[in-house]
Amino acid sequence: MTKLTESKNIFNIVVIVAALGYFVDIYDLILFSIVRVQSLKAIGVAEEGIKSAGIYLINMQMIGMLLGGLVWGILGDKRGRLSVLFLTILLYSLANIANGFVQNLDQYAWLRVIAGFGLAGELGIGITLVSEVMTKETRGFATSIVSGIGITGAVLAFLIAKWGWREAYWIGGVLGLLLLGLRIYVHESGMFHKVKESQAKRGYFFSLFTDRKRLIKYLCCILVGVPVWFVIGILVTFSNDFSKSLGITDSNGQLVIINAGECVMYHYIGAAIGSVLTGSISQWLRSRKKSLLIALSFLAIFCTVYFNAYGVSSTMFFLIIFVLGVAQGYWAVFVTVASEQFGTNIRSTVTTTVPNFVRGSTILMTLWWSGMSAGMGIMKSAMIVGATVITLAIIAVLFLHESYGKDLDYIEPE
Repeated sequence: MTKLTESKNIFNIVVIVAALGYFVDIYDLILFSIVRVQSLKAIGVAEEGIKSAGIYLINMQMIGMLLGGLVWGILGDKRGRLSVLFLTILLYSLANIANGFVQNLDQYAWLRVIAGFGLAGELGIGITLVSEVMTKETRGFATSIVSGIGITGAVLAFLIAKWGWREAYWIGGVLGLLLLGLRIYVHESGMFHKVKESQAKRGYFFSLFTDRKRLIKYLCCILVGVPVWFVIGILVTFSNDFSKSLGITDSNGQLVIINAGECVMYHYIGAAIGSVLTGSISQWLRSRKKSLLIALSFLAIFCTVYFNAYGVSSTMFFLIIFVLGVAQGYWAVFVTVASEQFGTNIRSTVTTTVPNFVRGSTILMTLWWSGMSAGMGIMKSAMIVGATVITLAIIAVLFLHESYGKDLDYIEPE
């Protein structure tokens, strides 16, 4: 076997491991949205408290992800991408298994924090590693494959949840532990080895705030991804509440309350397709920015369709949820862009913190939405939140530099 062939095999293994890691990541991240009502009722939460308890647990998980994003991102630059990648898998796998044994809301909340902390490093570290081992011409395809395969973890979560919510958490934990066995086949990034031997300061998070242009670039990266979690954290997770306001009907014309878990499944099938589609468009157009603008435009259109879907059938509502998934499938390109914007000595920090600050923005969006809902209802308040974050995302894309084909083997100046 030639040296070139060996390298190609290593790169393929990296993509596979990153994709499977993200698969388990998404499985756990979305599982709560699927079993929210079922699990909360099982531990004794009253019907009228389901929505508020759900928001509380989502926010607790996001707090864990915000903290984890900082810790794992910095460690990824200081200690290496590979060791951190598998530490995150170990932590959230154990938290998942423990989550299957919870008996009250407080236990549930703290395990969501721990699981969120572990989950925070999976995507950013994985994308960083893949971006650095693939060629600049192929990394867009590779990261789209990672995201496309990973996102289907939500579909498995929906299917497994039918066996029972506790069993679903246990199985998710076991899947993560099995993934650890693939570690022996993965090699560390050559770019990281090179920067490790240099005198450059690695993983210095506050360097993002010491230069105005660097800070603007970082904030723009975050704003680009926020609409994805507006859709997931509000429109999809609380689709059962929206279905009441929209008057969704069954095949007989009778009002029906949509199953949020089923919406999650259809949405993530669309997101998996959208991930590969948006990544391919960015490669075909040779432009990350153009593909992001196309995706955000379609997302705005179908959010408008969602808010005006009064009286439609459940089948049509599921179709809208699916197409919203396709539109928000730009997540892979968004994370790739964040990775491509910064040097090797801080790339892991950026690529890990950016998606977790985006996920963490769900806290602000749900609080804003929930606060406005008391006075104007869930529909109008969601429209305001959605219009705001999508507009800011489009503006943020325009401020970013085009990064398609960019050479990533460089160090960010201090």
